Amino acid sequence: MTLQQALRRHSLPRLEARMLLQHVRPGLTHARLIADPDLLLSEEETELFEQLALRRLQGEPMAYLLGEREFYGRNFRVSPAVLIPRPETEHLVEAALARLGQLPAQVVDLGCGSGAIAITLALEAPAWQLQAVDLSPAALEVARDNAEQLGAAVHFHQGSWYQPLDGQGSFDLIVSNPPYIEQHDHHLAEGDVRFEPRMALTDEHDGLLCLREIIAGAPARLKAGGWLMLEHGFDQGDAVRQLLLAAGLQQVATLPDLAGLDRVSMGQLAG
Repeated sequence: MTLQQALRRHSLPRLEARMLLQHVRPGLTHARLIADPDLLLSEEETELFEQLALRRLQGEPMAYLLGEREFYGRNFRVSPAVLIPRPETEHLVEAALARLGQLPAQVVDLGCGSGAIAITLALEAPAWQLQAVDLSPAALEVARDNAEQLGAAVHFHQGSWYQPLDGQGSFDLIVSNPPYIEQHDHHLAEGDVRFEPRMALTDEHDGLLCLREIIAGAPARLKAGGWLMLEHGFDQGDAVRQLLLAAGLQQVATLPDLAGLDRVSMGQLAG
């Protein structure tokens, strides 16, 4: 099969077909694709391309097929064991960096998944000491590999939310992008989300269960003046702000994403 034949063989968008071709033949540039359309793929490359193309036609996310996704300017390894990093989550990173700056800080990411948030914070703010928690051993394997590949110093823990942090002291910042989709939300059965780990998407309740637990436990884990910052659903801003206030946090606020929708809410422990 030639490059040109591969690009036209399936009803994939041309960009996706090109990305799959460049994945099965590392080093293949866009310029080479244009200049040498009759270049033959090997039997192994053809077979792999066909497998990936068919999986994509069935709806499997490109990030899983390619094994990586860009986040905050860096490539992170991903697998079906972790949520695919979203651009919206970059707002959580930006909010953390804006509030704490470059001063030394103790920071923890709860439900770290691929490690995208914790690793990015560790690299963007080298004076911070980063810890990260996830319940899934498979997710932690991906996160540790990403930290190693990107040269980030993050200490990982396996367990549920604050449970593995006993004896780890208190924090200047707690961040989390927890499961916040309501259990019966139709989006769970649509698009890329169908292929992502359900435990990273929904709390199997009303979408606020994990947020409640994280917020309720934060005051006992934060230093005076410390911040809790959370990503949540576009329609959960009011509820999350009320939970933050009920926990006794101050300076409660919500930041919108690029679409103008509520996305990141935060509160500060009195100092």
